[in-house]
Amino acid sequence: MDLVRYFGRATGQVQGVGFRFFVQGLATERGVVGWVKNMSDGSVTMELQGSKEQLADLITEIKKGNGFCKVKNLELEKRVSIEENDTDFKVRW
Repeated sequence: MDLVRYFGRATGQVQGVGFRFFVQGLATERGVVGWVKNMSDGSVTMELQGSKEQLADLITEIKKGNGFCKVKNLELEKRVSIEENDTDFKVRW
């Protein structure tokens, strides 16, 4: 499987609403690995690694939100390297 890795930054109503755990659940369901973390400016950053299909589906669902979180903007930047040691999806503190 050809893997792709993205760095992402989400803004909107993404802190204090369970957004990180929402993303973690979606990623785990799809077999995507990486991490998600709250930032001091109110945004949430993440790295997502999986197949193009897995990531396309995950990104669509992240943008939809879950009724509590509302993503105003999701910026994505493709990473050059793949993290071979990533085996799950973590919430970082």
